Amino acid sequence: MRRVMGLALAAWLAVGCSIGAPSEDATGEEIYEQLCARCHGADLSGGVGPALGPDSNSAIETDEFIEFTIMNGRGRMPSFSSSLDEAQLGRLVDYIRSEQGL
Repeated sequence: MRRVMGLALAAWLAVGCSIGAPSEDATGEEIYEQLCARCHGADLSGGVGPALGPDSNSAIETDEFIEFTIMNGRGRMPSFSSSLDEAQLGRLVDYIRSEQGL
């Protein structure tokens, strides 16, 4: 039963946290809302995925670490390399940093 629940959660994360590619000119906030908010919370407070806000572990990580994680996935988090280009990735990280107060 645990295995079935684990597989169901993994499938939901793969589909539920990655709903299509954002428009080419989407703002960082729009990208976050479309690809990240469902798992990391609309206010970056966390949920299925960890918190990304000001007092979170991600606030002390480098931009390169966050970019790598977004593009390649980590743990249960899917990769977004097929959904984001470099400019979109930059706007997304800038948005997360601005919400972290950095």
